[in-house]
Amino acid sequence: MSASTSQALRPDTERGTGPATPQVLRQDRKKNRLVYNIVGLAVFVLMAFPVYWLIISALRPNHEIRSYDQTLWPSSLTLDNFQRAIDQPNFGTAIQSSLIVCGVAVIGGMLLATIAAFAIGRFRFRGRKFFMIVLLVVQLLPPTAMLIPIYIQLNDLGGLNEYWGVIVIYLVSTLPFATWMIRGFIVNIPPELEESAMVDGCSRMGAFWRVTFPLLAPGLAAAAIFSLITAWNEYLLAYVVLQDNDKYTLNVWLMNFTTSRGIDYGALMAASTLIAIPVVAFFLLVQKYMATGLTSGAVKG
Repeated sequence: MSASTSQALRPDTERGTGPATPQVLRQDRKKNRLVYNIVGLAVFVLMAFPVYWLIISALRPNHEIRSYDQTLWPSSLTLDNFQRAIDQPNFGTAIQSSLIVCGVAVIGGMLLATIAAFAIGRFRFRGRKFFMIVLLVVQLLPPTAMLIPIYIQLNDLGGLNEYWGVIVIYLVSTLPFATWMIRGFIVNIPPELEESAMVDGCSRMGAFWRVTFPLLAPGLAAAAIFSLITAWNEYLLAYVVLQDNDKYTLNVWLMNFTTSRGIDYGALMAASTLIAIPVVAFFLLVQKYMATGLTSGAVKG
């Protein structure tokens, strides 16, 4: 047999043009996984570093914060920054204002969003698609663009410097997103469950509250955490509507650390850390429902 004939009879893998062997495929997967892990780690460090610097700055003495020679770990730790933050005027009233405004806005928003999502997810009525498009368009409008009309309307209604004025703004601003998210869960629940409950004697709303609503726990948890983050971190609208120091929310209360003598950075960082704790705690409570909700609710219906 000639050399050219034996060369032609060799397997494609030996010539380097045939399909890759399982060992080569495993090596490629390991390389790709290593690249993805490195990229993911880099993104995590990039996103986590500001949080780390916030907490470390809250524990640094003020002279180290103002120093030009910054290190990743402070030479000494102190809790005086937290004490000065708590001793600031209206700290307790700011916590009370934030809890009232955000709590009522989130609970009311979840209730209205659930009812609206059930209507557009279960019924076919005239104007349904237009209503869903309006929800999306409203989400595209930045709140700052509507600041002047909102201020004029609240002034006419007597809602300036009142908790209910800020509550209405937060509720309306989070309602479209929450409605869209919860709708994704409702269309994923078989309507036959409600029909079976109605056969057993439940009304339409009775079947919803007894059968469908308990199954919406993942969707409600996911929508609630996003709504809470949006309301809890909002600053501009609360600053414009609330005018008394004893009614300021926590984000507006942070202005107390800026005075004519400068900024108390240590106390400011400590106060910012304290403000983030309630949202983090709420997230830890509902994270398992939220993780389930983000996957099961992302099905096109």
